[in-house]
Amino acid sequence: MTQYAASVGEQDSVDLKHEICTYLKQYVAKPEAAPDPHEILAEFPISTFLTTNYDNFMLQALNRAQGGQKSPRASTSTWWDGNADEPRILDPTPDEPLVYHLHGSWDDPASLVLTEDDYLNYLVNMVDWQASQSRRPLPTCVLGAMTASPLLFVGYSLQDWNFRVLFHGLIRAIPPNMKRRHVSVQLMPDLDGKVPDAQAKAQHYMERYLDGWNISIFIGTTEDFFRELLDRM
Repeated sequence: MTQYAASVGEQDSVDLKHEICTYLKQYVAKPEAAPDPHEILAEFPISTFLTTNYDNFMLQALNRAQGGQKSPRASTSTWWDGNADEPRILDPTPDEPLVYHLHGSWDDPASLVLTEDDYLNYLVNMVDWQASQSRRPLPTCVLGAMTASPLLFVGYSLQDWNFRVLFHGLIRAIPPNMKRRHVSVQLMPDLDGKVPDAQAKAQHYMERYLDGWNISIFIGTTEDFFRELLDRM
């Protein structure tokens, strides 16, 4: 839809991104009985938060965490410039965590990975770096967090090609004995009710497929996951 709007509309893609950011900022999360993932994660001693969302909800939650004792920072990828190196960022800590926007931030509308052209350019820049090693697509501390730390994927489809290219490219160079075990919260795909044991077969496939990436899965909603996490804590 956004590719269509940018291609046949009277406004260019940057104007479209500004309009979408203005639209998104009108909506404020309503208090709900369900646990808020941002608020829960903000209380953990985590140094680096990676997001493909445009909003600043994670940053806001970190500012409120532990009575405002944390000093979070936010940074955004410069994916659109294939020649520019990513800015150097001081190594984050649990007291000074980093929120890194992989696909842009609504505070900088031009940075959004939004249209089909944007996604293609994003992936090309990642592949070019893997091929030539001419520039790092991500800051050193973010690359370190993605390749040397266990990751928790929430609200993300591991079937998205943009993620698969990035993740595979980064973990390819890691020796097998150094690879960490990750966790992903996953919903079951739409199933054909006519197939016997469809859910069990689908779950078995997902577990085997993602285990090849060193990813364990939690089958259920984000709400289910965080309720169980709080119970276990």
